[in-house]
Amino acid sequence: MESIVMALIGGMMIGLASSLMLIFNGRVTGISGIANGFLSFVSGERLWRGAFLLGLIGGGALVAVNQPQLFQVTDRSLTVTILAGLFVGFGTVMGSGCTSGHGVCGISRLSIRSLVATAVFMSVGILIATLFRNFIGV
Repeated sequence: MESIVMALIGGMMIGLASSLMLIFNGRVTGISGIANGFLSFVSGERLWRGAFLLGLIGGGALVAVNQPQLFQVTDRSLTVTILAGLFVGFGTVMGSGCTSGHGVCGISRLSIRSLVATAVFMSVGILIATLFRNFIGV
């Protein structure tokens, strides 16, 4: 029961943060778009994008230090991990955004494009994970 409450609180915090970003900054909280803009040296926007990304990394590090049992170390090889990251990066470019931008922000704005994109992300993710787990053994 405690994990359900924590998930509910976490979801509410994500929704609140996304709403505040849209209301006060006029921006969708899509992580891939924020990171891409930071790495592309978008004029006048690097400061807030960098602060956002540092907050994500710092928040994860803070939780890792205080609650290390929440993190699992993968037994996957570095090659598989790098390939997975590259596929995710390619997918976010191909899908014009990631699950945070489309799934959290787009669906909450009733965007049909985001609804379709999220359905495709999730369906393909489930399919690939099932295939890898059952047939390839990764």
